Amino acid sequence: MNQKTFSRITGIVFLLIAVLHILRMAYGWDAAIAGWSVPLWLSAVALALSLYLAYHGLTLGRKR
Repeated sequence: MNQKTFSRITGIVFLLIAVLHILRMAYGWDAAIAGWSVPLWLSAVALALSLYLAYHGLTLGRKR
């Protein structure tokens, strides 16, 4: 697997993660990690981060 393919795959994975965060915020889904209830504002931060990483992964995957 070359770097271009790796960047595309990671970009798609982070895009899927971003979609899940959007769905969580839209539907108000609860999330818990080891009994700790994750607040929705943390999903907003994770959404911004995952969109940033998805953008850069997909951009790197398109470069020649």
